[in-house]
Amino acid sequence: MAYKITEECIACGACADQCPVEAIKEGDVYSIDADACISCGACAGVCPVGAPVEE
Repeated sequence: MAYKITEECIACGACADQCPVEAIKEGDVYSIDADACISCGACAGVCPVGAPVEE
């Protein structure tokens, strides 16, 4: 199951730097390409506000 990024995102970029498959895209609120996400949880482990969650 892929991760998604909730509205709590503060666009700090910590998650994107940790994604091993580069599935996270920049924006006012970052987003995760569900087809590319391998559900490793690396993004969730570094997010200071807990925005990445499993769908």
